[in-house]
Amino acid sequence: MYGGEHQQSMAFAHSAWAPRPSVKGFTNREPVRRVTMVMEKSFSPRRNNPQFESFDALHDRLGIENLWSSETPEPFGLTQTSTSDVLVVGDDSPSTKSVMPWDTTTGALGVSLLGRRMRFLRKRQQILAKSYEECRRITELFSKTFYLGTQLLSPEKRRAVWAVYTWCRRTDDIVDGPRVTQRSAALRNQLADWETRLDEIFDGAGRDGLDMALADAVGNYPCMTCTPFRDMIKGMLMDVDQARFETFDDLYLYCYRVAGTVGLMTLPIMGTVKPGREGLREAMEAALALGIGLQLTNILRDVGEDRLRGRIYLPLEDLHRFNYTEEDLMNCVLDTRYKNLMKFEIARARKYFRKAQKGVHLLAEDSRLPVQASLDMYSQILDVLEENGFDNFNRRAYISKSRKLLTVPMSFLRTRDDTAWKPVLDVAEFLAGSKIHAA
Repeated sequence: MYGGEHQQSMAFAHSAWAPRPSVKGFTNREPVRRVTMVMEKSFSPRRNNPQFESFDALHDRLGIENLWSSETPEPFGLTQTSTSDVLVVGDDSPSTKSVMPWDTTTGALGVSLLGRRMRFLRKRQQILAKSYEECRRITELFSKTFYLGTQLLSPEKRRAVWAVYTWCRRTDDIVDGPRVTQRSAALRNQLADWETRLDEIFDGAGRDGLDMALADAVGNYPCMTCTPFRDMIKGMLMDVDQARFETFDDLYLYCYRVAGTVGLMTLPIMGTVKPGREGLREAMEAALALGIGLQLTNILRDVGEDRLRGRIYLPLEDLHRFNYTEEDLMNCVLDTRYKNLMKFEIARARKYFRKAQKGVHLLAEDSRLPVQASLDMYSQILDVLEENGFDNFNRRAYISKSRKLLTVPMSFLRTRDDTAWKPVLDVAEFLAGSKIHAA
């Protein structure tokens, strides 16, 4: 789930292009053509195969390459929403549509059209400023590591990322909130309404200030599309419907939906060295690899906590491989079998981190440091898990704030293209003892 530091794949992103209809005035709306997610098939267990399947082979089999087709149209159609076309929520009066929204609350009926527009723009900016500040507060409250990484972004980018994180956080709370009744019809109805609300956000509208912040971010970064947001909602349904994952393929689909999607949401914000869809396509594999690596790390860190909720995210085929049972896990059996299982899972997570590392230099230069820092900090969680003797039943693997701050200079060195920095990096990594494990 997205609680705590789950699904914090802020680094990369990609989403399948989906055309949008004209939204001027939001009248006579045509149905939005949807891009069907290609990873909805069920996967058969792969037994007796202890070797890692290659990254590329796995992606080919899952059909991820189809997420980015050169034949797909450019996003957002041909028209854009102007600030003068935003409607008051619930106000269908034709008279207000011809002037400025929210004029029904300002008492500006005797003011000229230009005056009403100026008042609207000022009020909109005030609301947006408060909305973004609330997104910042939510991000800082629920994910300190992620929030620290966003501080390394430009002000405009960090606000947009906060808005995305807040939407993800709220999506998770629908499924995992304190008063949620799992598997209830009401919960499914809530998620259906949440998806409708998402459509409204991508049409430039919003039901509250937090919706408005995301709608504003979408307007500022027009390459953002609705597909990964929809896929995250599907991931929430997976958490409702299943508490076990038979194979790694099943877990991979879950990890994509609840974590890889966050990267896909934010890549247009981060930007790439090569502009346009080609640059985003090149960064896609690394984006997904980072999302999968982050979520696998969350799963390994939280085995004990998930056990208390009756959930086992480790693939059952992996438990069988090491002759370890569900009952053993529920009873917190920490023996050689379990340690070998953890070594296997940690190696898998590091494999995805290494793949993600190769994509950092595909990002826009001003986005590399926060991405690299997030990757490095999460990699250290795996180090701490090893230092704790693989005990994630009784001890939580976490990185102290001071250690996070010390990581940033090394992350900076890793983002340098000039090979002259390499000797400095080698010395820094040796002194800190936090070098990412080699293959």
